Amino acid sequence: MNSLLNQLQPYPFERLRILFQGIEPNPKMSPISLGIGEPRHPTPPWLKEHLLGAFDALASYPPTAGDLSLRQACANWLKSRYKLNLDPKDQILPITGSREGLFSIAQTVVNNPKINDPQASKPYVVLPNPFYQIYEGAAILAGATPYYVPSIPEKNFAMDWASVPAEIWEKTQLLYVCSPGNPTGAEVTLSEWDMLFKLSDQYGFVIASDECYSEIYFRSTPPLGSLEAAEKLSRHDFKNLLAFTSLSKRSNMPGLRSGFVAGQRELIKSFLLYRTYHGSAMSGMVQRASIAAWADEVHVQENRKLYQDKFAQVTPLLKTALEVDLPDAGFYLWAKVPTHDDETFTRKLYEHFNVTVLPGSYLAREVNSHNPGQGRIRMALVAQTEECLEAARRIVEFSKLHYPA
Repeated sequence: MNSLLNQLQPYPFERLRILFQGIEPNPKMSPISLGIGEPRHPTPPWLKEHLLGAFDALASYPPTAGDLSLRQACANWLKSRYKLNLDPKDQILPITGSREGLFSIAQTVVNNPKINDPQASKPYVVLPNPFYQIYEGAAILAGATPYYVPSIPEKNFAMDWASVPAEIWEKTQLLYVCSPGNPTGAEVTLSEWDMLFKLSDQYGFVIASDECYSEIYFRSTPPLGSLEAAEKLSRHDFKNLLAFTSLSKRSNMPGLRSGFVAGQRELIKSFLLYRTYHGSAMSGMVQRASIAAWADEVHVQENRKLYQDKFAQVTPLLKTALEVDLPDAGFYLWAKVPTHDDETFTRKLYEHFNVTVLPGSYLAREVNSHNPGQGRIRMALVAQTEECLEAARRIVEFSKLHYPA
């Protein structure tokens, strides 16, 4: 067996299952889960028609690069959303969901010198802290060492990129960025992108930008994308940059497993070579449905409005008991709870009020005796509004009962 598997950390939801072992939640209250970030708004019903209409596509193997018509649909969306002109032939590649793509890009990019020289040191993969755990697992299984960069709550949870020492950057081959962020919802600004691009130029690492929450936002101006930032900064070749997105959150289609990656031609070419062997070609049925989804913005606007209305009602209610603010984007609330022990808060909330949230410490790693998720919880407001409001009412009641000011 691959010995690197032993270095993988338990997934947050496995840790949550263990945390709840032996607990019988309050039977007088119906269970409400804000734990898993799985979209639960209705999937557009017309998707079924496009899937069934492409049944004949099952009769042949799909190309790894995807049909040109799908890549053109993705290019059209990038043009509409970000005013970008990417070539669908060699700057865009379908992926089976952003999770799969974000994991496999590390296997493509990371070049571990220890393969040829046992005395060589491992390369680094830099990632935000807190973070989406796929980044960490991808780094470890690629033979790299993860380096965790903490967020700064006082600066809208921006990552403290300036804290990374030069000797780490010198050995960094891949940087994961999540914008809007999971779990904080923070958007990476143009000045931050400028700094990261300059660091990439200086040290030669690739930037993988996870942008799967880009279409759920709460302001009049949509979040800035990494490719959009590069274009604004006259980096027209998107050097060392790849952006990942999917239909899961945008279109409430998590089961479709459909997304795409776009960016520098040379990186797309290498990623395509890896994926040819990886065996991750997208089904022709899924491709046909994806084309229709990327071409339609009406359902996206309706979905966004549902989240905007929901957050506008839930956030002020929670603020009466927790330290929490409306994020830039995404469907999470990243709240500071009235105790440093987020595990105990989560366990007692589940036991007494039958509400599931995720301890913030499960989404981060302790570095220099500090875990940036400690004392926080992540709440996924993915259920219908009334269910989320009921959860918020219970959380407020629980907090005031067990943690009086």
